[in-house]
Amino acid sequence: MKRKSLLPAFIALFAAVICVGCFIMIPLGPVPIVLQNALCILTAVLLGGLFAGAPVALFLLAGLIGLPVYSGGSSGIGVWMGPTGGFLLGYLLGAIVSGLIAGKPSVTDKKITLGLALRVSLAMIAGMVILYIPGVIHFAKWAVGGGRVPAEKSVMAYTMAACVIPYIPGDIIKLVITIPVALKIRPVIAQYLYAD
Repeated sequence: MKRKSLLPAFIALFAAVICVGCFIMIPLGPVPIVLQNALCILTAVLLGGLFAGAPVALFLLAGLIGLPVYSGGSSGIGVWMGPTGGFLLGYLLGAIVSGLIAGKPSVTDKKITLGLALRVSLAMIAGMVILYIPGVIHFAKWAVGGGRVPAEKSVMAYTMAACVIPYIPGDIIKLVITIPVALKIRPVIAQYLYAD
């Protein structure tokens, strides 16, 4: 079997992993604490390169057509229009950037060098930061459009308090866990997809 023929299988497998993550969430106001953001970035770094965003795109498409794969088992265009809709787009953008920074995994990655660890760490941190950008923009529009911003707060202060600041400690913990996982699994993926 040609190694390139395994790529669709890995994309589908990683999309399934992201989908299963929908059941791990903690409600916290209009934006829940989820594991899916870390899974999107992790799978992107594991695949690396141009295909990094493919599992996330497949996951997003599955939810868009009605499969209950978004956080809490939700799905459909209504989720995209709600307070967390921008984060879904952010998952894809963060995954693409993470994969491009991390690059394709290599079997030589078995030896974890400082350069490799820094590149993978930077890729995952950048992805987690980037996924917030469309999330924050969309949430602010949603909050203003629905008249949800209290009179005593600015839109930005309300948005940061509702969908950024409470999530930073959890995202740091997710990164501390997923960066070593990525470093260990990348050379294994490379054996199946990119080894000569």
